[in-house]
Amino acid sequence: MSLQTSTINQAAANAGGVITHIREFLAFKLGHEEYGIDILRVQEIRSYEAPTRMANAPDYIKGVVNLRGVIVPIVDMRMKFNLEEVKYDGFTVVIVLNIGQQVIGMVVDGVSDVITLAPEQLRPVPDLSSSIASDHLLAIGSLGDRMLILLDIEKLMSSADMGLMS
Repeated sequence: MSLQTSTINQAAANAGGVITHIREFLAFKLGHEEYGIDILRVQEIRSYEAPTRMANAPDYIKGVVNLRGVIVPIVDMRMKFNLEEVKYDGFTVVIVLNIGQQVIGMVVDGVSDVITLAPEQLRPVPDLSSSIASDHLLAIGSLGDRMLILLDIEKLMSSADMGLMS
């Protein structure tokens, strides 16, 4: 095994061991940063519409919308990640996700594109104090001068602090 192959395998192992082959990610913006989630979790992308607010819900849960008969909770990821408040505009979208048996909407500043990443384009996540738990991060995707923070959206949305799934 070459040193480069060993380094790639180590980066994949440090990234939770789940990215060992080429995968596609939906790239989206939150504030000044670009994030990526597994494209296979995305059901659709919709324009933002104000949801119906739910009593006693955390601030980052904006409420619910009725999506073709399915009641979908809407999570504002800027608020969840403690980012500066951004106004809702024409670029603000809701990414509708399928997580297990649950449908969840995720408000983001905009969607850019679908990116294909190979294992050698992945870097381990540095140990930093962050509003995102380290086990909710897969890796840092490097694509030329672009860097994507790759989220394990299933772990993030099903975490106990989100309170969305049982």
